[in-house]
Amino acid sequence: MVLFRGIPSVLLLLCWAKLTHRRLRPPSWKLHLWRNVSGVTSMWLGFFAISHLPLSTAISLNYTAPLFIAGWMLAQGGSQRDPVRLIAVLFGFIGVIAVLRPSIAEEHWFAALLGLGAGALSAIAMMQVRELGRVGEPEWRTVLIFSCCVCLTSLGGVAAEGWRDIDVVAWLALAGVGVLGLVGQLAMTRAFGLGSALLTAALQYTTIIFAAMLGILFWDDLPDAIAWGGMAMIIASGLLSIWRTYSEDRVMKGQTLTVMQASGSGATNVTNEQEPRNV
Repeated sequence: MVLFRGIPSVLLLLCWAKLTHRRLRPPSWKLHLWRNVSGVTSMWLGFFAISHLPLSTAISLNYTAPLFIAGWMLAQGGSQRDPVRLIAVLFGFIGVIAVLRPSIAEEHWFAALLGLGAGALSAIAMMQVRELGRVGEPEWRTVLIFSCCVCLTSLGGVAAEGWRDIDVVAWLALAGVGVLGLVGQLAMTRAFGLGSALLTAALQYTTIIFAAMLGILFWDDLPDAIAWGGMAMIIASGLLSIWRTYSEDRVMKGQTLTVMQASGSGATNVTNEQEPRNV
């Protein structure tokens, strides 16, 4: 699964880069190094958790990444040290728990700790993606390098466990995982690179809503009242984050306009005061 998660991204992005004469080598490898160490490790730990835990439990642990991001921002301070966004992320995670209602048995604690580690490392990877976006690194190259690292690490897994025969349906499913993973990775990379990290993290909770809709459509898996309430909390947290970001943008634009008007008014006053003296 890890191998096919990376192969389509490598092949498609590499061909596109060659056809459009894009430069493959990044200006700096440092940010890519940390992004890939944390991101690839998080992917492996996440797959391990899914393999050894109930699916809902593993997904919930993987969705702790926004909480780690929020905690890091709260500790570091800065412009995004915003209690409203932090509350939105916390409410979103409570909604996830309401939808999934995970339970961890005594024999599952090791896998659960690894799943929690996947969430923490995913948060580090997300912040590194944001730094790559800030320095102007294009999304396609960030995803290409990440996918190459994913494929390289998966070769170790194939060497350790060997290759297993699979049917046509499994081949199609693996191809779908790879192609859709590429689209999602490109979208996530751009969102974290250009937008608000906490806003993007909160909106990632909508994955649960899409999963619930697909479950109803294909498997008649109708959520109960608690699950629907959790979905409502997820939507509310995303809308709250969007409103907060929009409000801050309007305030910043208003302050900038006020400063510009004040500067222009000051320049006009100086000109008016100087004209009589010149006369």
